[in-house]
Amino acid sequence: MYAIFKPFIFRIQPEKAHYLTMELMAFVCRNSLVKRFLTRYYRVVDASLEVEIAGLRFPNRVGLAAGFDKDARWLHEMKTLGFGFVEIGTLTPIGQEGNPKPRLFRLPADEGVINRMGFNNGGVADAVERLKQRPENLIVGGNIGKNKVTPNGEALHDYVACFDALHAHVDYFALNVSSPNTPGLRALQDKEPLRALLDAVVQRNRLASPPRPIFLKIAPDLTNGQLDDVVELVQESGISGVIATNTTIERANLSTDADIVKEMGAGGLSGAPVRKRSTEVIHYLSRASKGSFPIIGVGGICNAEDAQEKLDAGASLVQVYSGLIFAGPGLVKSINRALLNRNRP
Repeated sequence: MYAIFKPFIFRIQPEKAHYLTMELMAFVCRNSLVKRFLTRYYRVVDASLEVEIAGLRFPNRVGLAAGFDKDARWLHEMKTLGFGFVEIGTLTPIGQEGNPKPRLFRLPADEGVINRMGFNNGGVADAVERLKQRPENLIVGGNIGKNKVTPNGEALHDYVACFDALHAHVDYFALNVSSPNTPGLRALQDKEPLRALLDAVVQRNRLASPPRPIFLKIAPDLTNGQLDDVVELVQESGISGVIATNTTIERANLSTDADIVKEMGAGGLSGAPVRKRSTEVIHYLSRASKGSFPIIGVGGICNAEDAQEKLDAGASLVQVYSGLIFAGPGLVKSINRALLNRNRP
């Protein structure tokens, strides 16, 4: 079905296409008969797909990565499409416009995407109002970050403010310190700033009732030494695990003409070009930590084989985003079908 509409969608500027398609999805789902048909078509429900991670029971292992539904607008639609969990955000304490447009670009020859969105969102308070109407039996994570104008020295206050606002409305948290599109943000991945951030959020979480699982989202561009630091800090702080990985600033080995890529400008590259490195990071973390914490694998999952690769490398759950742009919503169904078949004797 998606193959029919894809050529028309790709004629529209990517950011506009994103909102147009999702508004259309929301519109058709208002019809109960259509929504029931789509649910039956896309959702794969089986007890063997369920998994418990960090104290949460997931209907299946396939989630929607942060960045797609920044403001918690389409949770009901994502459940209809068969996702086991959805990570909203990145949310900041105060709404912000993000970087100037255009800021989202497709690389069809590479099945990749470049974005420099810049944490555009309506602010955590607006998202909370929508979360009050969230669907049942869908795990929702809150991906949080700092406002662009907040200096790194005060960043932890932004993370704590988002944590406090979202705590009653999400099932887990993801601390985003790895986006390349907010100036200086990736410096928070350095060992001491990261330790301070984790300590602040963990301390807040201990006072909360109930405490929520906390995951750290990291970049694929970290060195092995930095990954060792991540393992040490995750174990030291007691947070639940890691989301590996965010987008990359690398541009190597692309099929798209170099001049076209250069014209697109700065931003994080996602999709198929980051698949291999993301899997390498997952494997390294799993081995270095001796499997002591769960890893959510994301980066370049364009088919069921890619998802299985992440799981084989040590991921407990997977997330998709860019792959949806090229493969369509049937990607979730195909992954779950493959996992179901693998579970059968």
